[in-house]
Amino acid sequence: MTHTPHPTGYAGHLLPRGEKDPSRRALLAAPLALGVLSACDRFATAQPAPPPVAPLRSIAPFPIGSAVMSGQFDDPAWVALAREQVSQLTPEWEMKMEYILQSPGRMTFDAPDRIAAVCAAEGVRLHGHALIWYSQGEQAFAGLEGRAFAAAFDRYIAEVAGRYRGKVISWDVVNEPIAEDGNGLRDHHWSRALGADGYMIRAFEQAKAADPDAILFLNDYNLENNPVKGATFLRTVERLLKAGAPIGGLGTQSHLDIEIPAGQITAFMRELGAFGLPVHVSELDASLRRERRGDFRSRPQRLEQQQARVVELAEAFMALPAAQRFAFTAWGLRDSDSWLRRDDKDDGKDQPLLFDDAGRAKPLTAAVAGVFGRG
Repeated sequence: MTHTPHPTGYAGHLLPRGEKDPSRRALLAAPLALGVLSACDRFATAQPAPPPVAPLRSIAPFPIGSAVMSGQFDDPAWVALAREQVSQLTPEWEMKMEYILQSPGRMTFDAPDRIAAVCAAEGVRLHGHALIWYSQGEQAFAGLEGRAFAAAFDRYIAEVAGRYRGKVISWDVVNEPIAEDGNGLRDHHWSRALGADGYMIRAFEQAKAADPDAILFLNDYNLENNPVKGATFLRTVERLLKAGAPIGGLGTQSHLDIEIPAGQITAFMRELGAFGLPVHVSELDASLRRERRGDFRSRPQRLEQQQARVVELAEAFMALPAAQRFAFTAWGLRDSDSWLRRDDKDDGKDQPLLFDDAGRAKPLTAAVAGVFGRG
């Protein structure tokens, strides 16, 4: 299977063209659809009608993505919204090493296999996330040194990327390599065993060997929020490419700080695009909360800041050449799906995503749709 970057005018479908009756899908049967209709009726009577917004996948000239957990396939309302809005899915956690390699020598693939099967059945692109991440794998690789460590590293990538060869269009091969404050690279078990750049080069080489057609991404966060970290990421990309690493795309997670100055996102996206590689907005959300200090902003002020920053991101992404717009992925569909709503400090009021708890479009959705509709 030969993968190509997003063609201009891409319009993915959660049901293949011509498939009008979801009840014929083996994985998502008729009772599921009936449950969705009932849920929608309840929402319609309980809350105001949403703004008129066309499905994002129908108007964006590139794939629209969302994070997914396999259990969400059992939620009729989530399924209905995903079918309507998205054309690409990224496993939020269940394709990471912490899930797959739960103990040394034993791999578990039930959840990622289910996600891959549903994507294939529904005609949705699958973005693999993630092969090598600094925060996982230390326990599973404990006691390995030298050649044994390198062999186990290679074997893991070969088995996982090889298993999904032809099923994923792309991989986050190395996730979050830049230090938290942006000053250099992270120090961890991979870098100590294989070198600060060496583990990344090796990971990309092994992924390329296991799945030659997949687009291979380097992915990180706070690149727009922290100019120091963004600059370090850009220098790292340049260095790895010069060393021959087969990097095929660049991922910016875009967990946006809504208080950053106007223009900061645009400036970073312009520099990221200068490499000429496909760019993935890979994990978009924009929390209304302010951490570690008092917050005296009104809710309307916070929503205004949020919309301004997300719209700037959408406009900066649209400004890239069409061949570089890989996908625009939010880290969840509904606000209630967000990882930001799972901690013990959550008050249930954060609205970091494009759809509200009931799966309805918000003014933010309409603003983003307006940007995408220009293309």
